[in-house]
Amino acid sequence: MLSLKSFVVGCCALQVVNAVPRLRESRHEFDIVKRSASSFLETEVPIALADLLCNIGSAGSCAAGANSGIVIASPSKTNPDYFYTWTRDSALVFKCIVDTFVNSYSASLQTEIENYINAQAIVQGISNPSGSLSNSGTGLGEPKFNVDETAFTGAWGRPQRDGPALRAIALITYSKWLINNGYQSTANSIVWPIIQNDISYVAQYWNQTGFDLWEEVNGSSFFTVANQHRALVEASALATSLGKSLPNASSQAAQALCFLQSFWSSSQGYIVANINQNNGRSGKDANTLLGSIHTFDPEGNCDASTFQPCSDRTLANHKVVVDSFRSIYTINNGIPAGTAAAVGRYPEDSYQGGNPWYLNTLAAAELLYDALYQWKRIGAITVTSTSLAFFKDLDSSITVGTYSSSSSTYTTLYNAVSNYADGFVNNVATYAPSNGSLAEQYNRNNGQPLSAYDLTWSYAALLTAAARRSGVVPYSWGETSASSVPSVCSYTSAVGSYSSASTGSWPPNQTPTDGSGSTTSKSTSVTVSSTSTSASSTAVATSPVTVTFDEIVTTIFGQTIKIAGNVPVLGNWNTNNAVALSADGYTSSNHLWNVGISFAPGTVIQYKYINVASNGDVTWEADPNHTYTVPATGATAVTVNNSWQS
Repeated sequence: MLSLKSFVVGCCALQVVNAVPRLRESRHEFDIVKRSASSFLETEVPIALADLLCNIGSAGSCAAGANSGIVIASPSKTNPDYFYTWTRDSALVFKCIVDTFVNSYSASLQTEIENYINAQAIVQGISNPSGSLSNSGTGLGEPKFNVDETAFTGAWGRPQRDGPALRAIALITYSKWLINNGYQSTANSIVWPIIQNDISYVAQYWNQTGFDLWEEVNGSSFFTVANQHRALVEASALATSLGKSLPNASSQAAQALCFLQSFWSSSQGYIVANINQNNGRSGKDANTLLGSIHTFDPEGNCDASTFQPCSDRTLANHKVVVDSFRSIYTINNGIPAGTAAAVGRYPEDSYQGGNPWYLNTLAAAELLYDALYQWKRIGAITVTSTSLAFFKDLDSSITVGTYSSSSSTYTTLYNAVSNYADGFVNNVATYAPSNGSLAEQYNRNNGQPLSAYDLTWSYAALLTAAARRSGVVPYSWGETSASSVPSVCSYTSAVGSYSSASTGSWPPNQTPTDGSGSTTSKSTSVTVSSTSTSASSTAVATSPVTVTFDEIVTTIFGQTIKIAGNVPVLGNWNTNNAVALSADGYTSSNHLWNVGISFAPGTVIQYKYINVASNGDVTWEADPNHTYTVPATGATAVTVNNSWQS
């Protein structure tokens, strides 16, 4: 990952460092509110976006000396020195930026994306200790570079084979936006050459060992193979859209999926993070949580073969990984199974003392938010013998079966998983500094920030978790057509072709259009300061408006508050399709239930709240109906306050 891997150079002494300097604490003038996931994220999201952009050269003031489009892992230059750019981390950060851009158009983010793509065209061609582009693409496996776009020549764990796949995924996502909005020629001429090199590398080397995302195990990594499979599937479809030839992507994708099944241990009930070599570890590792969230498909089903977040394998694995940290961290003492806890890399970890990581705790939350999205779309939750232990932590009476969204059991499980997910966000809120900065780790004994400060990946993890919690999801990558495992696995590879990509001359004014197939929110303009001091947004009339309904109502255990109304998103008055509110802000002194729902500007709605008992009985609040008109202009988010009418 980002860590200074002492084991690679033979040094075993690891020092715990509190690396959040005092000077950073004055960057934001307000304190983070740590009462609930909602209140924390409302304040933290703009901080995270601003701090993330601060770490991107050359405009980011925290990345002084970095070339344009280069992502630094952290501004920290000593103990540990993370002032480098990692292919993996940069790709994950820009996948977050591209997804943000696709959801809400921003000229400033588009410039950042174009600068990143230009930088990657250069980075791909840098000869380095792993090799070169012309030498069968071997140089693409180099994990990190100097921020001035020169090779890092020190000892390191190389090659690392996840970087090309992740970079291709980020660039494919932006290419889809270009195509959807009528700019296919740009995707063809500027972006595709970089993608083609990366996919050639993935198709040629997916079945060879390399160092994992933590840069410690030289074997086969679940995170790497899962993302290689996705990249091959998605690139094959993009090639067809662009009229390009990528003959080996589909065949190698099927075999990568076949190999991916090797990481599931049915006897142990979890995903073994590293095989062929695991350095004597148990294999319980946040690598597997990250693998699932980065191959989440919002249109996917609960397919175990691709380890989708709502699949029984993934949920069983979530329990095992999270539980592995409960007894080893002092800050987790007394936290029972089924209640959120701090999550590290793997239980045997000793780097910087072996602590929780902000990004891994957020990944535990994001995986559950992904599952919630999939269950809601599918309209049912299925409990199997494989996932039963996960669900029993949340509802001890649950049994194997499929529970439709109209059932009280579905509601009970859905709300329990939602609260469980929010608990991981609350854990981060509890141990994040009051200025909202996120380091790499936090101390296992007292929760103090540790290791590299202002870790760029930590901020990206916060932003993606917050987006999934809000129901904002990325493009589908085609999982539903790529989840069938071949009957015979053949671990071959396909030799690819490699050629230098040139930095692009980007056409001006590539703004969203109303062309066929565009899925972009075309009206929101986001302005973010690269000095990491502010973030704001404005919108015009065509942007969806998120209405948060705050309902004050006293409930007892087992009851759920829902909202029903006269429009389809509120179920057209059908209680079976009513939207459940969350009780994550409910306290003994503040009986608050709430939910955020998106509406078209100007929509006039009538609605009422209902109380659904654990047995499914429905109680309506008294007349009259509530009436509300969604703002037609000038707002992207509003809050409506109500109290139960008795």
